[in-house]
Amino acid sequence: MATTSSRSPRTDPLTLEVVELIGTVVARYHEEYDAAAGKHALTGAQARVLGLLSLEPLPMRRIAKKLKCEPSNITGIIDRLEVRGLVERRPDPADRRVKLAAPTQEGRTVARSLRESLDFAREPLAELSREERLSLRALLRRMVGENGEGGA
Repeated sequence: MATTSSRSPRTDPLTLEVVELIGTVVARYHEEYDAAAGKHALTGAQARVLGLLSLEPLPMRRIAKKLKCEPSNITGIIDRLEVRGLVERRPDPADRRVKLAAPTQEGRTVARSLRESLDFAREPLAELSREERLSLRALLRRMVGENGEGGA
């Protein structure tokens, strides 16, 4: 029979509270992102794809991998963004058999507007010192398995 002192580290009260807080942050982020997307007549998924593409053009398989969804779903999202004039398909210069999805100028403008409207995380993070933000970043990177230090 397990005692309190031998409780699994995954079920101790502190860990459970941290997991619950992470869930709350994620839910609030998605709510705000979906609301910002709606102001541009986009779904949350379309806005996330557009935001990802604003960083760099990507093949659809890589977009699907990053967003953890089926490539066929990404094809539909890209089709709808392309009809709106926010995204275009272009050949990959490294492999002309591969098509990259890339934002148009209007797509980059919409992606920037979406990023600028997301205050939920930015405002509380601004209250943390630089050292606290660096510590938080390091802890989050450890949680997701990224060991690189990255730029400051």
